[in-house]
Amino acid sequence: MIVRFLFLPELDRMPRAPTFAAALALLGILLVVCGCSSPMTVAAVAPAYKPIELNIAHINDHHSQLEPFGAVELTLDGIPTQVELGGFARQAALFASLSATPNLLKLHAGDAVTGSLYYTLFKGAADAQLMGAICFDAFVPGNHEFDDGDSALKGLLDELAKGACKTPALSANIAPQTGTALVPTAAAAYLQPYVIKQVDGVPVGIVGITISGKTSNSSRPLATTRFLDEVNSAQQAIDALKQRGVRHIVLLTHQGYANDKAMAAQLTDVDVIIGGDSHSLLGDFAALGLGSSGAYPTLARNKSGETVCIGQAWEYAKALGLMNVKFDGNGSVSACGGQAALVIGDSFRRKDGAGVWQDVGAIERQALIASLAASSAIKVVQPDAAAAAALAAYGSKVAAEKSRTIGVAAQPLCLVRVPGESTNRSGGTAGCEAANALARGSDVAQVVAEAFLSASKRADFALQNAGGVRNAVPAGRLAMNTAFTLLPFSNVLVELEVQGSEMIAALEDAVSNHLDHAQSDGSYPYAAGLRWHLDMRRPRGQRFSNVQVRSKSGKTWTPIDAAGTYVLVTNDFVAAGKDGYATLGRIFKKGGYVNTYLLYTQSFVDHVIAKGTLARPPAADYSHQSVIGVSGVPLP
Repeated sequence: MIVRFLFLPELDRMPRAPTFAAALALLGILLVVCGCSSPMTVAAVAPAYKPIELNIAHINDHHSQLEPFGAVELTLDGIPTQVELGGFARQAALFASLSATPNLLKLHAGDAVTGSLYYTLFKGAADAQLMGAICFDAFVPGNHEFDDGDSALKGLLDELAKGACKTPALSANIAPQTGTALVPTAAAAYLQPYVIKQVDGVPVGIVGITISGKTSNSSRPLATTRFLDEVNSAQQAIDALKQRGVRHIVLLTHQGYANDKAMAAQLTDVDVIIGGDSHSLLGDFAALGLGSSGAYPTLARNKSGETVCIGQAWEYAKALGLMNVKFDGNGSVSACGGQAALVIGDSFRRKDGAGVWQDVGAIERQALIASLAASSAIKVVQPDAAAAAALAAYGSKVAAEKSRTIGVAAQPLCLVRVPGESTNRSGGTAGCEAANALARGSDVAQVVAEAFLSASKRADFALQNAGGVRNAVPAGRLAMNTAFTLLPFSNVLVELEVQGSEMIAALEDAVSNHLDHAQSDGSYPYAAGLRWHLDMRRPRGQRFSNVQVRSKSGKTWTPIDAAGTYVLVTNDFVAAGKDGYATLGRIFKKGGYVNTYLLYTQSFVDHVIAKGTLARPPAADYSHQSVIGVSGVPLP
């Protein structure tokens, strides 16, 4: 007897890539069930899938940085060269150049807003219009989309909806309460858990995931808006897509590179993770003078042992990721490749014999452009005319305010979150080439803390979280735009009365937040008038030692008195216990603070104007006097 099985519903629930042994086992079961002694043929023992090739173009964390960065130093053909890096009009042009690429998805992995005067003045309208010029297939809200609350995110999504492309906003783990800004009625939710796109006739699911604890603790969502577990929410969305016959799954996440890698191993049936949040530059950029945090794409394995392709594209519209993923007939990833490429203009400057930066000549310029055309790691791009015109409509008001000079930086003020971190956040800023490897950490966060201490009439010391300071400051002229790009949030300064033991506990909170609880490393502390030794190998409660307080005269340092009372000045975000500062949060909740109502950005502006020239503090005034990293290696 010959029995031909054309379809079994049970097979749809088998793994996507059944082994030959599994197929033989199933055949044996079928023979036993039917009691057949005659040969039996099975036409299909597993679902067959159309092999497809998927291309994904993506950016993340552009943070309202719509204009390019000038005078960024890269190494081109082995020579230090200044270029104009990024710019959203260039991104629009590069995305447009990919329009003929088959099976293309265009994705934005979150943190579109906060970070420049374009957000300060226009609250997302400018960002939405420029994003519309690209017309993303999906966007996941990042934690900074909630910096001004749910209503501000609603405003951004309303602006996105005004365009023709209607980019869907995805997050499977954000659960706003019905009747609030993001779910005004049960039938009118602004966020979807996933969207299904047809690619070469095959459905591909895109699932959004937003980092949970960091958004709750480090931004300002409504208390009624719940942020659910990322892994559980992702798996539930994947399972729902599988029930709808979708077998190719892309996670669009805003939770950081390390979390993306960890999540991949905990999920079944995930194929690709396109991420953001950690501002990770992935790929090999050594020839350009930049380090990276890992390979592009990074290859991982899901819970079923199948390949997962992970990508991220740095920050501030400086780079574009383009990933190529091939799926086989079992529905599994058979290969993935691609590149994150820096996006630059076609003007270049190099030092002359006297060491002065000069525009390169026409012949050298053309030779450079021709040489760079052969590189996949960098793209020379002309801005898209329509996108540039849209930006210009906002630019006059921004330019008038941002151009005002407030002072001079005598030397570069480098940006670091955690001393010893892998990615140099100051990459491209001359004089900051090894900043991430030094014990002193962030020069600019240190200077900001000094500005806060200057603004307070009562404070003994000041505290600033690393994540609240957004960029490095090159040596040279300081404009109003410098301050509002550096400190883009709407924070005010708050003075709290703390015991010495509470201050030490607050420092321990800050480091524990990311070392022990895998939350944002933006909590990392920098201080003025307070210094310490830090050993990250030790457990919580033993990491900080030799904590000292500077006298108000600035001349002497004495050990902090655990039982003594001090006045701390910090931003209201940290004072309220956000970013893991639980000890300060308890003091704040009890009313143990004074709100100065001084805008923290304006306090920095006032400090710069008063000093005229900013410089790095003396080595003795840095908060980090000694740092031993997690690996046990003391940092220089």
